[in-house]
Amino acid sequence: MRELLLQTAKRTGLVDSEQLAEFLEKNQGSERIDEILLRCPYFTEESVLKLFATVLGQDYLSEISSQQVPIEFVESIPATYAQHHYLVGLKSETDEELTVVLSRPLDMNILDNVSKMTGMPVKPALSTRTAITAAIDLAYEQRSTVIEEVAEEVDAQNLDQLADEVASSNDLLDVVNRPPVIRLVNDILFRALQLRASDIHVHPYESKIQIRYRIDGILYDTLSLNRNVLSLIVSRIKVMAGMDIAERRMPQDGRCSVRLGQREVDLRVSTVPTSYGERSVLRLLDKSTAMYGLNDLGLWKEDLKVFDSLLTRAHGIIFVTGPTGSGKSTTLYACLNRINSAEKNIMTIEDPIEYQLEGISQMQVAAKKGMNFANSLRHVLRQDPDVIMVGEVRDVETARMAIQSSLTGHLVFSTLHTNDSAGTISRLLDLGLEPYLVSSSLLAVLAQRLVRRICPDCRQDYEPTIHELQELGFSAEALREHKFYIGAGCDRCFQTGYRGRTGLYELMIIDSEIQDLIYNRESAGVIKKVALEAGLNTLRMDGARKVLAGDTTIAEILRVTQADVL
Repeated sequence: MRELLLQTAKRTGLVDSEQLAEFLEKNQGSERIDEILLRCPYFTEESVLKLFATVLGQDYLSEISSQQVPIEFVESIPATYAQHHYLVGLKSETDEELTVVLSRPLDMNILDNVSKMTGMPVKPALSTRTAITAAIDLAYEQRSTVIEEVAEEVDAQNLDQLADEVASSNDLLDVVNRPPVIRLVNDILFRALQLRASDIHVHPYESKIQIRYRIDGILYDTLSLNRNVLSLIVSRIKVMAGMDIAERRMPQDGRCSVRLGQREVDLRVSTVPTSYGERSVLRLLDKSTAMYGLNDLGLWKEDLKVFDSLLTRAHGIIFVTGPTGSGKSTTLYACLNRINSAEKNIMTIEDPIEYQLEGISQMQVAAKKGMNFANSLRHVLRQDPDVIMVGEVRDVETARMAIQSSLTGHLVFSTLHTNDSAGTISRLLDLGLEPYLVSSSLLAVLAQRLVRRICPDCRQDYEPTIHELQELGFSAEALREHKFYIGAGCDRCFQTGYRGRTGLYELMIIDSEIQDLIYNRESAGVIKKVALEAGLNTLRMDGARKVLAGDTTIAEILRVTQADVL
């Protein structure tokens, strides 16, 4: 099977054959090969399943309609069995046979069990756990809203009993015989994961509770609940996150993990008191999603080549900048993954640790105990590191330590909250750093933003107005020379016209001319002008390239980037 997988990977390019060979070489235990590969951080679940489908001659289904699930399957197979093994049955072209969609390609004994339970011959197909779970969910109608049921149970003693009642269930699929409030919160979390949401907002109003999901950076109202259930929902969330359910007048923070079958999801929870009751925000971090490689971020080919060459430097500092939620951490993790090897000691200082990186020592900042970024960096320097990642530069002490570390033979990565690459240099000087330190240590600044991609399922031609073209720096002739696209909106993108995100990047390399300008304390405008003459592509210019490539829309670039004014 290993040989077949390697040969198919080489032939089809579904996954990187060299990475596959290296990973299989390292993991030669007694475990089944499909289970090993589905845990591999280099590849997505989808790409691994497509590879197995090609090798085994089976169909790969990117989506599954619950309408295709026959009543015989629902009546014969218990919902918990289907959920636990991630399988669902579909009608075949002939009604005598059942197509069983699996998420683990080599689960052949499960096929036999399903065949016995249904009394039908079966043939296998493959799909992702998310797609299978969504189909099971709709087919069994197990996620019916339980709001009315919860509202009826709201009374004074509910809250007192809640801590005992809701303390355990953390698997979102485990809904059998659970109190209604647990089923309700599980339902909210489950839907958020189905919709690829990064945050859940529980927002109380005078007469209702609004549940909102942040999907691809934009907030959407998805569910309105009766005002009566607010205290129950917030208390359940607090119990899950290990917070004090009796304290309602002070903000609180907490964290926990939940499971969606085999999928582990970290939740970071924040509650604050408002005039209409406590408001909660939950940040979702799905541990099972594959880490992005440097090639997947959306860097333009030329920029990627230059940036990749910087990662081989022995010392210096590279800043990744942008506002909150612009993908800085993802870029830093991709950089560390690229240079991670047995020959290098790589250490990170983070607040908080978002993803676990194999082979890299990650350190959590603990401000209450006096372990801030600067103090942590002092201790890390005694650990003989080659590469250091400092989560964020917030003050002059951290900035000075990071820059001095880069001067003493370490490659340092860090982030700053600035609008563009030239503004980063001004910010460092404004913090109080000496110009000679900045000019001699800084290798590059990568400013970035995230833009939504056009949904591939409903993409269609579109003719922008002359004003839109001018805003993006195009002439009217661009309409004749290029095609522009927009998403019409479909079920797969929730009628938004967008699905997924990609990055916009502005890579400023610090050459000798810019070093002189930093040394002379020139303004950000002067530095940017010189960088543009040297070939810098601004965020808006990179956006224009991605519009022409059909990745995103003009409206999205204008929403995210500022006009290039010098």
